[in-house]
Amino acid sequence: MTRFGEDWSRGFRDLILEAGVRALEDCGLSGSEIEALYCGTMASGALVGQEHAGALIADFMGLTPIPSTRLEAACASGGVALRQAYVTVASGVHDIVVVGGVEKMTDVPTAEASYALGGAGDQEWELFMGATFPGLYALMARRHMLDYGTTQEQMAAVAVKNHANAAKNKYAQFQNEITIETVMKSKSVASPLKVFDCSPITDGAAVVVLAPLEKAKKICEQPIEIVASEQASDSIALHDRESLTKIKATEIAAKKAFERAKLAPKDIHVAEVHDCFTIAEIMAIEDLGFVKKGMGGKATEDGLTRIGGQVAINTSGGLKGCGHPVGATGVKQAVEITWQLRGKAEGRQVKGAEIGLAHNVGGSGATAVVSIFRKVW
Repeated sequence: MTRFGEDWSRGFRDLILEAGVRALEDCGLSGSEIEALYCGTMASGALVGQEHAGALIADFMGLTPIPSTRLEAACASGGVALRQAYVTVASGVHDIVVVGGVEKMTDVPTAEASYALGGAGDQEWELFMGATFPGLYALMARRHMLDYGTTQEQMAAVAVKNHANAAKNKYAQFQNEITIETVMKSKSVASPLKVFDCSPITDGAAVVVLAPLEKAKKICEQPIEIVASEQASDSIALHDRESLTKIKATEIAAKKAFERAKLAPKDIHVAEVHDCFTIAEIMAIEDLGFVKKGMGGKATEDGLTRIGGQVAINTSGGLKGCGHPVGATGVKQAVEITWQLRGKAEGRQVKGAEIGLAHNVGGSGATAVVSIFRKVW
């Protein structure tokens, strides 16, 4: 992956090229061995004026004439691209497949980037009516606080933990630790969410290479197996959901993934979950089954999700600390889990990690992808 952050010196194609070259070098492959390419990017048209991103990437990386497909599922674009590549390899259609995720978000004013991100919700019934994504997640937060007694300090604890992890990640956008007081004193964005409860606008790219397991073992010394990758959907507008305190698509995708992998939440050692806002991580660890519903805030406050706790959550720093170039996030999660299972997450390694999980959400929960990974060497 590239360093995540505000990259004023490079463009969309430069970012994906850097991550792509690093991925191929990691497994010792040349471009001539790649059979297909999938790339997640949410808003390249609105943010850099470039649609037809799949063809652009194949062209610039020298991978023509192989099939190259762009996938879009809002902030879950990278996770959906990963799953599609997984299905392609598992079906036997292609063997060596590259999966990329990329977004260049800082070339437009913040207002334009925010409007583009708003399209991840219901444009007609939410964005047009004035709802922002911080506003939608603030509604979830308020309901969670009402139903379960979750506090603003518990949400702040998510940000503190993730910044502490990001401070040890050389690829992270924010490599500084913060305190509960820092979060609580930051400006309000959409009450009860404050600046430090929100993920940033970010440039970045991430790439992984997929192959059938037996072939992967011949290509690289430390292959990681994807044992399950499941996707689910829900209504795009928040007002049509059965609950404001859970992401039903996450629950369904997780249930299917655990069943396919023949595993349970207690078997996961490390997980990258979608913390676009601090309340999102609290709901995610509940919906994934790591803690009981309503206990996500207390579990975070008590340190259960820290490195060395019950299950290490967002060791990369998550979207909050590492950054959130929306199309790249789902692939970055796979990169971090791979590093963790290889024992190469310098400064933030989870001791003895052998099974990991990645959870990527699109919009306010209309799409969710859950993938489970296992060390096999």
